[in-house]
Amino acid sequence: MASSTTLSSSQPQPQPAQCPSSPTTEAKAEPPYVVEDCCGVLQILSDGTVVRFDPPPYPPGDAYDASRVEWKDVVYHPGHDLGVRIYRPRTDDDDDIVAGEEGTSKKRRLLPVLVFFHGGGFCFGSYSWPKIHLCCLRLAGELPAIVLSFDYRVAPEHRLPAAVDDAAAALLWLPGHMSSDPWLADDAPLSSRHVYVCGNSSGAGLVHHVLVRFGTCGNNLPGGQVKITGYILLMPPFLSEEPTQSELDTPETAVLSRKTSDKYFRLAFPVGADKDHPLSNPFGPGSPSMEPVDVSRLLVVAAECDLVRDKNVEYAQRLKAMGKDVELVMFAGQQHGFFVLKPLSPATDELIRVIRSFIAAE
Repeated sequence: MASSTTLSSSQPQPQPAQCPSSPTTEAKAEPPYVVEDCCGVLQILSDGTVVRFDPPPYPPGDAYDASRVEWKDVVYHPGHDLGVRIYRPRTDDDDDIVAGEEGTSKKRRLLPVLVFFHGGGFCFGSYSWPKIHLCCLRLAGELPAIVLSFDYRVAPEHRLPAAVDDAAAALLWLPGHMSSDPWLADDAPLSSRHVYVCGNSSGAGLVHHVLVRFGTCGNNLPGGQVKITGYILLMPPFLSEEPTQSELDTPETAVLSRKTSDKYFRLAFPVGADKDHPLSNPFGPGSPSMEPVDVSRLLVVAAECDLVRDKNVEYAQRLKAMGKDVELVMFAGQQHGFFVLKPLSPATDELIRVIRSFIAAE
């Protein structure tokens, strides 16, 4: 299945070459042709049409027992038709019994809440994509946690900062839903809930930007009852005009090569922006200072064979130098986005253990 839209006249469109007409025949309009292709799931045609294809299904052998997790889809932003998939671990009857001062009562365990933003170069991806769905099943069942996987607007139809605004809107929506949705509501006060904001790849970039927004107000969400406990950035796609050694060393055959990274940047970032733009470089000349930002607790995960490895390390080190509570974990031998690309791999098993440990340390 494929869907298509056409970029508006206010958005930059690829310009097809003009062919001179024949002196004896009337010139015929050339049919649209592909000028940009992103991983086979997004194509841009010469007339500005954006064609999106369904993502590939699970590869053979990627079977996962999802029987212990249930999920449902909810709209969180009707104006942009954006939804969130909410995951909840199923529990056995014995797991629901907790001790109280006057004996025992049947009550679901108070689980942490994990907000999740998917990757995709700010150009594609959705909570409904098979591998993203599988990753969230694992997070919900194995942390365990209530996981909310939010969609957001993507480029080139919606260039940044649209996705950042949607991520912020998701967090603004959360407190009201936590108090009204039976999957999230609990007898415990909202102030006692632990909320973590996590993202993979471009989703990790969104986590940084909501951190900047909410970290300057004590990480409190509207109403003051819900506070973000920690942030988890999985291979955030930070860049700068000056290439790092990991960028220079990354081969063109890599999952995220310089050519691919440049393509996403060209399609997703504001027209005319360079890689030191605040949306790309958290420490660029025009970026807001991180000094006044309360990062709460922060986990940064980097991959050894990743183009953005050095920027991930720099991000963690500079925040640590400011006295922030930051943990950096490097995954040896892994490429960018391994968490979603190989959701049942030993490396992903270890990543889930790392996240579980980070949450348990609170």
